[in-house]
Amino acid sequence: MSFADKFNLLNEFNILRIICGAFFIPHIYAKFFVPAALGFFVAANFKPPKFWLYVSCVIEIVLATGLILGVYTMYAAWIAAFHLVVAGVAVLLVTKGKWLWNIGGGEFCFFWAICCVVVAMHG
Repeated sequence: MSFADKFNLLNEFNILRIICGAFFIPHIYAKFFVPAALGFFVAANFKPPKFWLYVSCVIEIVLATGLILGVYTMYAAWIAAFHLVVAGVAVLLVTKGKWLWNIGGGEFCFFWAICCVVVAMHG
């Protein structure tokens, strides 16, 4: 597949793949510039929290790059799905079981993980 084919937005798979990767960008940004991000890792009982924050950030940078550019798409998408399920479970634990994303629950992480599974199955 050529570089141009990977960014053909008339192909619905490309749209899903790119958006699955692009959604990591605000999360990466927040890990560097939003102090509450570290607070989440503390509340989720990741030890040591700062280490896991940085590990998560590195993983998300690699996944975003792979998904957006269509590099090792299947592997990036499977790892992204796993990463997002872990994040979703952590959100549920921190929020004491809140589901709806608009009140701080884990719903979005699981939806996003399912989208990544679809990308992995296709890619």
